[in-house]
Amino acid sequence: MPGINNINLNCTDFRSIARALTIVENDLPGADELLKSLRFTKHTPIIGITGPPGAGKSILVNALIEQLVNKGNRIAVLAIDPTSPFNFGSLLGDRIRMAPHFNHPNVFIRSLATRGSLGGLSAKTIEMADVLRAAGFDHVLIETVGVGQSEIEIAGLADVTLVVLVPESGDEIQNIKSGLMEIADAFIINKADRDDADLFANNLQKIIQQKGDTQLPVFKTTATTGMGINEVTDFILNEKGIKNTRKEFLLTEKAYKLIQQKRMADVDKKKLQQDIAKALRSDDFNLYAFIAENYS
Repeated sequence: MPGINNINLNCTDFRSIARALTIVENDLPGADELLKSLRFTKHTPIIGITGPPGAGKSILVNALIEQLVNKGNRIAVLAIDPTSPFNFGSLLGDRIRMAPHFNHPNVFIRSLATRGSLGGLSAKTIEMADVLRAAGFDHVLIETVGVGQSEIEIAGLADVTLVVLVPESGDEIQNIKSGLMEIADAFIINKADRDDADLFANNLQKIIQQKGDTQLPVFKTTATTGMGINEVTDFILNEKGIKNTRKEFLLTEKAYKLIQQKRMADVDKKKLQQDIAKALRSDDFNLYAFIAENYS
């Protein structure tokens, strides 16, 4: 079983980073000590990339990785896949989609499951992102699941949040209403070679102007061809120029998630499902009574 001894958190030592992430992700012995010992010697911005399913986020991340690495940056990626609520398994498909970068010496990629978190993020994501920050990468990219309003959870983790949309979604108004305007530092209209991309971009910019945030950029990209990727990359590299007025909010969200995880540590979701299955055999099953009797 891996321990915390001789773990060198350095962005050139992928093996030690992988060991540290495994310890933290699985709450192995030494995880708390490792997290408490983290030291951040440089500014490593966390770039959150979120948006609805089918927006092409993984291909976009691939293109951004290539551009950032070509400019001399060391990149870490956390690619989050949804955990099935039925069998608690995860596809971890991003390992396949990001295969071209696996062997690059300046790119570290780790997939992880949401572990039931509705917004696609869990406390483990926060902890693992901090491990990568402490390793000294230039940027940490986090691609979230993208499941509607709960995408807003990324605001509690990322320094810069990029919201990816597609022209034919036709629901940009609903996306804005769901709170994405409040978390977005930039919008990316991917697959911009499709019909109505310009109309979609214009409508989105009008919504932004109506809300009074004239500084919020809208990028048009086609990740499969690389169109517009340079502009997004430059925006990321100029992240220090983005005035972060949400620091207290971000840290509060992170702390809340971590406290929530600690207090729920003794609740085993698989056992909960088994207990409910057993309790359902009773004709007078009452969910509230069940919780009060077993989990209060």
